[in-house]
Amino acid sequence: MKKVVIGYIYNEQNLGEDEKLFLKVAKKKGIELVFFNIEDELNEREIEEKVKRCKLIYNNSEDLLALELVKTFEDLGKRVVETSNTFYYSEDKWMFFLKCKENKIQVPETVLIPSNLKNVKQELEKFNQWPVVLKRIDKSRGRFVEKADDIEEAIAIIKKFWRKSSERIPIIAQEFVKSYCYRVFAIEGKIVQVALKEGSGWKLTGEYAKRFWRFKPDTKLKKIVKKIAKMTNTKVIGVDLLKKRNNWLALEVNSSPDFAFFASEREELIGKVLNFLKKEAQKRRH
Repeated sequence: MKKVVIGYIYNEQNLGEDEKLFLKVAKKKGIELVFFNIEDELNEREIEEKVKRCKLIYNNSEDLLALELVKTFEDLGKRVVETSNTFYYSEDKWMFFLKCKENKIQVPETVLIPSNLKNVKQELEKFNQWPVVLKRIDKSRGRFVEKADDIEEAIAIIKKFWRKSSERIPIIAQEFVKSYCYRVFAIEGKIVQVALKEGSGWKLTGEYAKRFWRFKPDTKLKKIVKKIAKMTNTKVIGVDLLKKRNNWLALEVNSSPDFAFFASEREELIGKVLNFLKKEAQKRRH
């Protein structure tokens, strides 16, 4: 039987643990992987030749250059998981907040911060949620996420964010919710893994989470995750949530979620993703 050829976008100097496991499991499932490493020199003609062989492309990178590669493949008529429009919500926390509100999914109270410091003070006084969490709207793995107890501290943090970057990426202010962070991994809206994240401080995203526990997802959570996957059009999704007075609050989404929360489940999880990708690659296009 002819192998299914699937493209795979990633960004590592060499093949990482995910890539090695994808290769191993893909071989067992009769899938050939064609790698596109955005850290390599990108030759347009070479990319076009390689992508011709692929029935489907899977993007396992959050990098903005990967997004440009996704757009390129879409322009060449190739199907990509995830499509470029999913980045609209996974890479922009403010847009995700607005989309959740539109779809009646509970989220922490959030406001977009103005770029003028005088207006910042007025906006925070009106928001009046203390302590407040300040974060850039883009993915920063917790590097541009800090908590302020009052307006003076909030303004000092905003100034620091601006100094640390060559451009003023928009910032949101969000109510602080004292909670564990709950990560849900889903494929086509169906939950396939859950992880309760713990750490020594209040930050539990990125490298700040140190311990992971399994928990049982309830019916409400299953419905929320399915709804988020549908509204963001994300097939392989990681959803971070908090709990406030026993209610789920959606925090953010990830269109290239981490496979490594539980080492014993990593290969099995990758196998489930490959099963989905193979099924998608074998679908007839209309």
